[in-house]
Order: sequence, then C-alpha cells, then structure tokens
Amino acid sequence: MKNTLRLTLSLVLLMGVSSCQSQESTNITKVDNSFIKQEVVGKNVQLVDVRTPNEYNSGHIDNAVNFDLSRQKAFIQQINTLDKDKPVYLYCAVGSRSAYAAKILEREGFTKIFDYSGGYMDWVRNQ
Repeated sequence: MKNTLRLTLSLVLLMGVSSCQSQESTNITKVDNSFIKQEVVGKNVQLVDVRTPNEYNSGHIDNAVNFDLSRQKAFIQQINTLDKDKPVYLYCAVGSRSAYAAKILEREGFTKIFDYSGGYMDWVRNQ
C-alpha cells in the first residue's frame, strides 16, 4: 500500500512538472544588453521597438523599427510584414510589453523570437 501511494504521488508530481515545462515556449528567448550589443547592433536584423511613437522618438536603439503594441490591430499587421523565418528582436521600456509582444509573434507563427528583457531603460543605463 505504501509503495503504491509513493508511486502514485511520484507519477502525479512528474506529470505536474512535465506539464509546466511543456507550457514554456521554445520559440521565445530572453536576452540581455550584452547579447543585443553583440548580436543585433550594427547587423541587418529585424529589431522592433514596441513602445509608443513618443517613446520611440525620445530615443531608440539604432536601426529599430517602431511597431506600437498599444495599437494592437496595426501592430499585428506590421509584424506580419516581417520575415517569419528570420529572428525577430523585441524591446520596450523595461520588458513587460516586449514579453507580451513576443507571445503575439509566436501566435502569429514566428519561431525565433528574442525578447530584450531589460528594455530601453537598461540599454540607456548600460551604454
């Protein structure tokens, strides 16, 4: 009886852990400032600033395009102009909006999504 209970509890725990892991996205990768500097800046990549136009106009990472996440219908139309087979790099002010945007890109069929979790505020602090 004790062994059956242990086995049952072990299986339940294992199923719980594996179901949590399967919900994690393999298409979205969180990246930091050094990654952006090394892999993105100065390269021909799809770099998207998801902040508002006012935020973007007050400063942005070189060569970033501005697709305003707050205008969701337009945002989806804009991201669908990107190449889904190439990596897309996203950032916002501090990381919340870009994380949300990454999930939208994944839902739209993008498979190589990089989310700069520190955002533009981190970029400015670490220049």
